[in-house]
Amino acid sequence: MTDAVQQRIAEIVKGSDVVLFMKGTPLFPQCGFSSRAIAILEHLGVTYETVDVLQDQGVRQGIKAFSDWPTIPQLYVKGEFVGGSDIMMEMYEAGELSQLMADQGVAAAN
Repeated sequence: MTDAVQQRIAEIVKGSDVVLFMKGTPLFPQCGFSSRAIAILEHLGVTYETVDVLQDQGVRQGIKAFSDWPTIPQLYVKGEFVGGSDIMMEMYEAGELSQLMADQGVAAAN
């Protein structure tokens, strides 16, 4: 894994309050887990950015090393790794994800 890829990922993660590394795009998710992650973020009504890992093999492999998490999608809030779609779903259902967004001062989508 190159330092340049890790640096780029760090900049992406720090560049937005909420970042989802996913397969595909919000309009065309390329796997069920990414689709579910987008649905959760949409339900929360927060502003978020996405990164399509299928467009960049370096990022696709690099994000796994960056977070020490083997699967995609991966959610970051205010620079902190939250988890994949299963963790997002558990936190969403428990009300913890919306609380995290509120605690971190994440802006609502317009």
